[in-house]
Amino acid sequence: MQQDILVNWSPQETRVAIIEHGAVQELHVERTLERGLVGNVYLGKVARVLPGMQSAFIDIGLERAAFLHVADVWQRQPDGEPPSALRNQPPVPIEKQVFEGQALMVQVIKDPIGTKGARLSTQISIAGRLLVFLPQDDHLGVSQKIPSDQREALRRRLGQLVGEAGGGFILRTNGEDASDTELAEDIAYLRKTWARIRESATRLPPPSLLHQDLNLLQRVLRDLVTDQTQTIRIDSREQYGLLAAFGQEFMPQAAAKLQLYKGERPIFDLYAVDEEIARALGRRVDLKSGGYLIVDQTEALTTVDVNTGGFVGSRNFDDTIFKTNLEAAQAIARQLRLRNLGGIIIVDFIDMAREDHRDAVLAEFRKQLARDRVKTMAGGFSQLGLVEMTRKRTRESLAHLLCEPCPACEGKGTVRTPRTVAYDILREILREARQFNPREYRVVASPKVIELFLDEESQHLAGLSDFIGKPISLQSDSAMGQEQYDIVLM
Repeated sequence: MQQDILVNWSPQETRVAIIEHGAVQELHVERTLERGLVGNVYLGKVARVLPGMQSAFIDIGLERAAFLHVADVWQRQPDGEPPSALRNQPPVPIEKQVFEGQALMVQVIKDPIGTKGARLSTQISIAGRLLVFLPQDDHLGVSQKIPSDQREALRRRLGQLVGEAGGGFILRTNGEDASDTELAEDIAYLRKTWARIRESATRLPPPSLLHQDLNLLQRVLRDLVTDQTQTIRIDSREQYGLLAAFGQEFMPQAAAKLQLYKGERPIFDLYAVDEEIARALGRRVDLKSGGYLIVDQTEALTTVDVNTGGFVGSRNFDDTIFKTNLEAAQAIARQLRLRNLGGIIIVDFIDMAREDHRDAVLAEFRKQLARDRVKTMAGGFSQLGLVEMTRKRTRESLAHLLCEPCPACEGKGTVRTPRTVAYDILREILREARQFNPREYRVVASPKVIELFLDEESQHLAGLSDFIGKPISLQSDSAMGQEQYDIVLM
């Protein structure tokens, strides 16, 4: 599976598109003023300890206090055991480990999402190109993605390179074929970074940022490049030079795939990326067959509804449904990556009568999900014909990143009709008439509401005027939303 990476850079934001089979599969956006926090190390201050929730709120200098659960409080492992060794043992209560006002070194493990603050851990891990450094532990581990028959040999080799200096290391998947020199360089880089963090912690007051993870451009080389990546094209000469220098020092194999894009067309126009972004922000996703998906994202979960639309098929109704569901399985997996949807996801495929059709659709869906670099888990069809799945939340979804709630409907997706607003106004005037005695009432509202009062609701308005014994005048304001109005006492 060939892959190309396009990088569109500007001073205000960096956009990265991953292209597979000629289509956009993933989009990563990082704005200069809104960089993600995962991986950042802070010297925080304990603001509150909540024994009932076994958690604490830590001030790390953000708008909202960050959240630390007792399960994320680091405890020293006996005899170099891996961190998972103590999972079955009850943790020490959090009120016996931290106290209000305490200065605490913490690392962000999950970005703030919606109204939730960042999630923290006191176990520090620093990611390098080939290794992850765990300075508080002595455990040596190997990625689970590396075949089990090779892990023990790699662990012994890593132990020889680490030596007596201590510290825990986990060999990343891309370090499987690395030379001893490359691994030694990564070990030295990670230890130097940790020394700098510790020195900053003794010098700076809480809350302070001690270490910032790599920016999106650098993470392209560290995290997004795979063996299938053919090219990494970037449209900024300055950033190309900086990234090439960074890559040559830490990730020479990935840096070899860097190319400076010199074309006159914007780089994202090569694969119509901006058009894909616009479609990914909408509810409806059209399928080539004529069917379509409806994607609704809520606070608790995301729902995907599959519809046949204009697809009538070539043979029979069962065949039509089967083909639509097969195509939808591929499209849904792509939309999850493109929109970066996480959490609980409910997929409502079109009902299929045949068991073999359901099995084939589920197999295709899981096959497409397996391409996702983010962890996913899909169940079978429920009694109601729904497929429940989860996808790990790693960052804000594309819609939350690029959009905000509509000021007219305040995120509801609907607004009250002009007639509903008109009746609200009539009730409000009657309420005001019982409290005040003005000379006249003036209604200022949107053009559609005023038009309704002048036409279909004019009789009701006149009747109310007679009942309260005061004149009611109307004023149209095009700047007002459909639900907005003012009643001015003259």
